[in-house]
Amino acid sequence: MIYLKKGLFPIMTVILLVLAGCSDEEPAQQVTEPETRETEEPDTVEVVPADRPAAEEPDEKVKEDVSEPLYEMNPNTFSIEPIGEADPQVVLLTIDDAPDKRALDMAKTLKELEASAIFFVNGHFIDTEEKQGVLKEIHEMGFLIGNHTQTHANLKELSEEEQRQEILTVSDTVEEITGERPRFFRAPFGANTEFSKRIAEEDGMLVMNWSYGYDFEKAYMTREKIAEIMVNTELLRNGSNLLMHDREWTADALEEIVLGLREKGYEMVDPLTIKGVSD
Repeated sequence: MIYLKKGLFPIMTVILLVLAGCSDEEPAQQVTEPETRETEEPDTVEVVPADRPAAEEPDEKVKEDVSEPLYEMNPNTFSIEPIGEADPQVVLLTIDDAPDKRALDMAKTLKELEASAIFFVNGHFIDTEEKQGVLKEIHEMGFLIGNHTQTHANLKELSEEEQRQEILTVSDTVEEITGERPRFFRAPFGANTEFSKRIAEEDGMLVMNWSYGYDFEKAYMTREKIAEIMVNTELLRNGSNLLMHDREWTADALEEIVLGLREKGYEMVDPLTIKGVSD
C-alpha cells in the first residue's frame, strides 16, 4: 500500500499543474477584451477629420459666386447697372487726384464705414517715397487704384505718343508700388480720345467718366456745401457714378456723404463686382 501511494504522487502532481494552467488562462482572456475595446474607441474618433474636406466645399462655392460680376457699366452714361437680381439701389464712389492731400484720411474714413471706392491716381503725386507709401497703404486697405494720367493733361491736346506715355507710365508705376495694374482709367476733364480709349482698353482698363460731381466748383468748397449737394442733388439715382477729389473739404465731408446716401437707401458698390474688372 505504501508503494501505491508513492506511485500516485507524481500523477497527482501533473493533475494539479494542469488545473493551475487552466486557471491562469481565464484572466488573460478577460484582460484582452478591454484592451480591444480601448483600441477601437480612437478609431471612431478619427472619423471626424475625414469629414473636414467636405465641410470646406461650401466655402469654395461662395468664392465662385462672389467672383461672378453683379454689375456692368453703361458705356454711354457710365452709370452702374445690375446684372440679374443684384441690388439696383447702389452708387459708385470715385476719388480723383490721389494721393494729393487727404487721400489716406479718406481711405481710412471709408474703411471704417465699410464703403468701397476707387482712388484715381496722378503719376506726379507718387514721385516720392512718402507718397508711394501712402498709395501702397490705400491699396493694402482693399481699395482699387485707378489711372488718372501722369500729369493731369488734356489728352485731346497731346500727340498719340504723349497720350501713351501719360497713361502707361502711371500703370507701370502703380504696378511697381502695389503689385497690381490699374483696372479703371479716367481721363482728366473727361477728355478722352479714340486713341486714349484704345490704349486704356489694351492695358486691361475700363474707361469711365462720371454721373455728377461738384467739389471742384468754388460754390461747393466747404464741408457743409459739398455734403449737401452730393446727397441731395436731383442727379442722384440708381447706379450714379459719383465724382469726388482728394480735397480738404471733401475729406471732411466724406463720412456725412456716405451716411447721407445710406439714409436714402443707397449702398456703395464694390468695384470688383463690375463686369470686366475681375480676372
